Amino acid sequence: MLVQGLPPDGATARAVNGHAWTIADFHRADQVDLLARIDVALRNAYRAEKAPASPWPEPVWRPGQESPEQKQKAKKRAAQAAREGYEDIVAQVAPGRI
Repeated sequence: MLVQGLPPDGATARAVNGHAWTIADFHRADQVDLLARIDVALRNAYRAEKAPASPWPEPVWRPGQESPEQKQKAKKRAAQAAREGYEDIVAQVAPGRI
């Protein structure tokens, strides 16, 4: 019964959710994303014929998502794992080549 009366952005909610974002913060992030997409759509609609199209914007970071730094590190780890796998296969098929 006591848990039902706790505020949605209180310390208990932050501990359970793992972040301090409120519903309003998520709404603001959605608004920023929407405005950025509208801006790009209008720029592309009214650009010169030979001008390149603007790319769609990246969405605003939200809790629970990887940060850009974490994405970059994961990409490097995946590339390293792929390279090691390739070298392992080449070493098995053509010994002495690597």
